[in-house]
Amino acid sequence: MASLVFSFRKLSLFFHTTRVISCQESCAVLSRSFFSTHIVGDEPILVRDFIHSALYDANHGYFAQRSRSVGVMERSIKFNQLEGRKAYMIYLDKIYKQSDMSWFTPVELFKPWYAHGIAEAIMRTANLSVPLKIYEIGGGSGTCAKGIMDYIMLNAPTRVYNNMTYTSVEISPSLAEIQRQTVGEVRSHQSKFSVECRDAADLSGWGEVKEQPCWVIMLEVLDNLPHDLIYSENQVSSWMEVWVEKQLERESLVELYKPLQDPLIKRCVEIVNFNENDQAKSSLLSKAKGVWSRAFPKPRKCWLPTGCLNLLEVLHRVLPKMSLIASDFSYLPDVRIAGERAPLVSTKAHGSSSDYESYLDAKGDADIFFPTDFLLLEQIDHYCSGWLKLHGDKPKTGKKRRTIILDTSSFMEEFGLPSKTRLKDGYNPLLDDFKNTKFYLSVPTHNIK
Repeated sequence: MASLVFSFRKLSLFFHTTRVISCQESCAVLSRSFFSTHIVGDEPILVRDFIHSALYDANHGYFAQRSRSVGVMERSIKFNQLEGRKAYMIYLDKIYKQSDMSWFTPVELFKPWYAHGIAEAIMRTANLSVPLKIYEIGGGSGTCAKGIMDYIMLNAPTRVYNNMTYTSVEISPSLAEIQRQTVGEVRSHQSKFSVECRDAADLSGWGEVKEQPCWVIMLEVLDNLPHDLIYSENQVSSWMEVWVEKQLERESLVELYKPLQDPLIKRCVEIVNFNENDQAKSSLLSKAKGVWSRAFPKPRKCWLPTGCLNLLEVLHRVLPKMSLIASDFSYLPDVRIAGERAPLVSTKAHGSSSDYESYLDAKGDADIFFPTDFLLLEQIDHYCSGWLKLHGDKPKTGKKRRTIILDTSSFMEEFGLPSKTRLKDGYNPLLDDFKNTKFYLSVPTHNIK
């Protein structure tokens, strides 16, 4: 069953065409007029830069314009008082209609229990003999931070709470202020909590390398990280980078294809290929696919999590002893955009949602979010830690990390309190509805091989 996040999304499709032009031709068709949203200027930009601007630009980005794009619930849902799933859906529908929020994240829907499960996972795994240091990337409304700090204050030894620090790295100034207000509701949290309003993927914002152990939390962050797009005319042709440019004398955007040259894209392609080769069942199957590709050629598109690769490269560099907890969508329903790992592009107005058919239609008014390939995430994590070596890499020392991928229900059954989100008839929306979300846990080891 699809996540309840999507229960209220109604598809409204808009047809958008693209064209293929050469690099030389692109130089001749550049227009000097500014695009209406200023996302694309006079020069073509990579797809990841278009997505980053559409989501995060300080003036016209989705999260800048929609400070309330992440919903904040006034009070916790009393699950034990609801009769069953129908009553829960009616209640949730009412909340969405009353607010003009784009979505409520799981940590908000199931507060405080969702955050408490994460806090318990940290307490079971962390070395509590050293000060507990937690970073949260993209802290949303601050509900997760407050829930974790509440749990540690009530359940951990006093010295652990007194010596802990919790830092939220938040790119949105409006959300950063909401986080301060949320966590500040508990006075004793204030001295331990801070918000750094910056892009976590920008290495310069982190300062010097921090050698002490720490935890990094990313909830519904990976899905909003910029992705790149690559294109191939058929299954046997070489991949090409996709760029975005303005169409001559029109306020519309088109795709431009260039040979692979961007270093980040090339690294990500190699990791994807490594992952696919590692999962190949046999050379016979590979040969069969090759024969089929030549007999029935067709264009291909593939979305690359280059934003994730960039972020993890930064985090592993500045926080070499970090432990990581990430939760996100493992697949998305009703995706109409072409390509493997393609995103949903959704906008909301007057209480109803609609999904665009092209990512190029997102011009600061729509959320763009991707499914997470968790096995690929694991490979990226191992690469960024220095353990996984790609062709042409310089010799480097790397440590293999202990990793595990869990369905949300498995994670919460292990670390949470599922009884708190169970309805009267036994139905449990946290365990039963979020079938398309997973948790990824990664901790450092002492292995050097």
